[in-house]
Amino acid sequence: QVQLVESGGGLVQAGGSLKLSCTASGRIVSTYTMGWFRQAPGKEREFVATITWRDSRLYYADSVKGRFTISRDNAKNTLYLQMNSAKPEDTAVYYCAADPRAGVRSRREDYKHWGQGTQVTVSS
Repeated sequence: QVQLVESGGGLVQAGGSLKLSCTASGRIVSTYTMGWFRQAPGKEREFVATITWRDSRLYYADSVKGRFTISRDNAKNTLYLQMNSAKPEDTAVYYCAADPRAGVRSRREDYKHWGQGTQVTVSS
């Protein structure tokens, strides 16, 4: 079983930066595809970014492309999301996800394991 715990959320002003972390335990996830999703109040959970394990291929939602960077440290079993140039519309609960299957995955149903989420609030 895989447990995912997100951290690093908080309040940031528009234009500012924040770095989220997701630490995995219970099983080594270095061979898993991992991703970030977010859910704003009253909205569906949406894809943010994903990274594969074999070749670290990256894929981003258009809404965050050029502002957010996903990365991973397999030695630490940790996933990151660097958020720059934050916008009020980035306000949401951010979730970490992992799946043992290879390849770029951007759909919620593609992921087997989920964290509990961390709140990010961007003030205008």
